[in-house]
Amino acid sequence: MPGLLRAAPARPTAVLLRGTAALIAALALARSAFATGDAAHGAQIYKTCGICHSFDKNGVGPKHAGVFGRTAGTVPDYRYSPALQKSGIVWNDQTLDKWLTDPQALVPGTKMFFALDDAKDRADVIEYLKEKGGAAPSATPATP
Repeated sequence: MPGLLRAAPARPTAVLLRGTAALIAALALARSAFATGDAAHGAQIYKTCGICHSFDKNGVGPKHAGVFGRTAGTVPDYRYSPALQKSGIVWNDQTLDKWLTDPQALVPGTKMFFALDDAKDRADVIEYLKEKGGAAPSATPATP
């Protein structure tokens, strides 16, 4: 009985499932580029930021307490560039990543000149800012 043990032809469903699995794997790898950073490593990188910034008070740069969710250029008692004040940027993971990649490209005319080339270092600093600095106070009080 020749032919009884032949390989089954590829079924469209099997091909679709393999393609879907490959797509899911590719998306998971792409997602890892935006995965949560390492706050402990971010603290080490932030030491360089600390030359101009702190969490508690303004210095050469504005304080970073409550940076997440805050509109750029709005920390009281800090003198921002007009460009940053007019930018309308709200700080979150994506805007901070763009900012730390090249602040002059994101907001031409800003006073900020420091950049982090390494994507992992940026993710780590951003995670550290989240953990240490927290979110900006809500503009509207929470209802009980």
